[in-house]
Amino acid sequence: MAVTAFNPLKLASSPRDSFPSISSSTSYSVSLISFGIRNSVGSPLKRCLKQTCSVRAMSSSSSPSFGSGMEESVKKTVADNTVVVYSKTWCPYCSEVKTLFKRLGVQPLVVELDELGPQGTQLQSVLETLTGQRTVPNVFVGGKHIGGCTDTVNLNRKGELELMLAEANAKTDQT
Repeated sequence: MAVTAFNPLKLASSPRDSFPSISSSTSYSVSLISFGIRNSVGSPLKRCLKQTCSVRAMSSSSSPSFGSGMEESVKKTVADNTVVVYSKTWCPYCSEVKTLFKRLGVQPLVVELDELGPQGTQLQSVLETLTGQRTVPNVFVGGKHIGGCTDTVNLNRKGELELMLAEANAKTDQT
């Protein structure tokens, strides 16, 4: 199955929750060779090492436009979706943010970086370049980077997150 993503996006519902997630990354075609089931026991590193997800790049990642193409894809993804959460499936802080949005009745676009193979690492580097934040979750609301778990939770506690969501939805409704 060949997939070109972020544009157009390949979305798949996750059996773990009701959030849509990106099943492939940006800027070049990939072929999913195999996709194993993650072991839910052990350290995050062990879980990552036990994954059997293989991704074969269909075009060279060393081209000069690769990074800028991925940056543009991230920018478009963030602009086209009210809430975007760049996440890793094993991260408790990511789970906390996804649960918070679920409680608020918001269904974010969730990009699980650890399910993207080598592209997830590249995407995380692009996010660091764009936001200054390397850690996950990396959360965007209304096209604006709001930070990670602590930032998102604090905005919610102050009542500012729901205001941001309302503003972002109002912008979406106007277009």
